[in-house]
Amino acid sequence: MITMIYACDENGAIGKDGTLPWRQPTDLQHFKRITLGSTIVMGRKTWDSLPGKLPNRRHIIMTRSSRDDVETSTYEDVIKSSETEEIYIIGGGEIYELFLNEVETIHRTIIHCTIDHPDTFAPPIEEQQFKIVESNFVSKSEKDQFDMTFQKLERI
Repeated sequence: MITMIYACDENGAIGKDGTLPWRQPTDLQHFKRITLGSTIVMGRKTWDSLPGKLPNRRHIIMTRSSRDDVETSTYEDVIKSSETEEIYIIGGGEIYELFLNEVETIHRTIIHCTIDHPDTFAPPIEEQQFKIVESNFVSKSEKDQFDMTFQKLERI
């Protein structure tokens, strides 16, 4: 099964200048809870934006270049792996778009803000294809910049 997970602003923006455009430790903890012990798939730019390997997760990087520092894979091999394990697509925009038609579940955090001049967006989610099955508003903590809503969507 393929699951997508991301945080976006109210207009679907997920990035600016190669990084997350907000500080949301509560959302990062949510991400960790969901993906811990799983396989995460990302593009090279997302990999480069991380501080290193995230603990207790298998990392697969989608890239056009060979790498010695991390496991790489093709679209076809990720699809094949998803037949026997849950795969989490964690970004960026091009990788979300690439796998959208294969996704069964989406964990989306809406960060209640609007980012000025974002450069990366989540793919548009069609209401005819997915329905929201869970939605939980969370007020910002002392460490968060903004309130947020955690949503779980499933393919119809």
